[in-house]
Amino acid sequence: MPQSTNVEHALRRSTLAIVMGGGAGTRLYPLTKDRAKPAVPLAGKYRLVDIPISNCINSGVRQVFVLTQYNSMSLNRHIARTYKFDQFTRGFVEVLAAQQTPEGERWYQGTADAVRQNLRYFIENDYDYYLILSGDQLYRMDFREVMTQHVKTGAELTIATLPVTARDATGFGIMKTEPGGRIREFVEKPKDPAVLESLRMPQETLLEMGLDASEPRYQASMGIYVFNRQTLIDCLDNNHMDFGKNIIPGAIRDRKVHSYNFQGYWEDIGTIRSFFQANLDLCKLVPQYDFFDSLAPIFTHARFLPATKINGATIREALLSDGCIITDAHLETAVVGVRSIVESGTTLREVVIMGADYYAGAAGTDPDRPAPGIGRNCRIERAIIDKNVHIGDNTVITPHGKPENMDHELYCIRDGIVVIPKDTVIPAGTWI
Repeated sequence: MPQSTNVEHALRRSTLAIVMGGGAGTRLYPLTKDRAKPAVPLAGKYRLVDIPISNCINSGVRQVFVLTQYNSMSLNRHIARTYKFDQFTRGFVEVLAAQQTPEGERWYQGTADAVRQNLRYFIENDYDYYLILSGDQLYRMDFREVMTQHVKTGAELTIATLPVTARDATGFGIMKTEPGGRIREFVEKPKDPAVLESLRMPQETLLEMGLDASEPRYQASMGIYVFNRQTLIDCLDNNHMDFGKNIIPGAIRDRKVHSYNFQGYWEDIGTIRSFFQANLDLCKLVPQYDFFDSLAPIFTHARFLPATKINGATIREALLSDGCIITDAHLETAVVGVRSIVESGTTLREVVIMGADYYAGAAGTDPDRPAPGIGRNCRIERAIIDKNVHIGDNTVITPHGKPENMDHELYCIRDGIVVIPKDTVIPAGTWI
């Protein structure tokens, strides 16, 4: 059987994807106050978890578990509504939340511990490969290419890596590889300049990737791994808690570990700043990440909302989601989520609005609570407005003149960005 056919079979029938979403997401607070990190809305109508799952589906990997433990209700609901395969396929996308079992009662202590606690579910079927992914990254990758290389090199473990500059290298786990791609060394967030210099990518590798060989580059781990079945079982036969800090360094010493060199846009959505910048970048004329790729679409929950209605507005560099009503407003670099209402005279500049779960007067809503939306003559800049927020008329929201980080009963400021938590009511005339 041809090699390519073998790989296709491995992808379709013998690969299980595991999306890591169990972290508390404290750096994304207050967006993670009431939801799991993978369930945080993205680009107006998606969720963070849609990115890795869509990459899997577009690559032919249709057996996916999402591991979570914090605030998992909204994530459960989103996945149940979105990812439904017909009864004639083996495909599924399911959530595995932390649970008490006869073997243990503790919560996930790290990425490796999360996989170990659920290992019995992962090995009960005849999967040959395990694709382990992060639930909070924005990128597009064809995992068929990763698997092709993994099989071709005979690797026991393949780690996806990204070439980064010296300035960025100190924030990642950095690999040192041979020209053939085998990883020989791993250093977590190297700070010593001499150590960093020793980890430079080989010139042969840089030339193969079409990069300038005169500029130092370093191979940073993307937190994306392909394990052979027995390799994963063996690597977890211990008490180590984390893949990056514990499992990967040990595997490099004892096993055949290769890197997969990825070139393309990749963003770790781990902080308020990175979340904010990644969203606003999507508003640019040519964004770094392309949601308009018809060959590899990003899937999400179909809401069947009406088209957005604009009753006069000035709009420059904006994403407008389904079901919005915008009236005589000015929008400049803004992401407007589903069911957003923006009234006349309002100016939004560098704003991410996550939208609403319902319209005014919807069945089951509190009739005494103001409807979600932004009122008249408001000025909002450098802010994230979470779901179902009501902002009264003549409100000003800006981080200017305030600390980089602070907490208030109505809002938070993180990295110089104002965040209005979910379901907040901002009274008319408020100045933030």
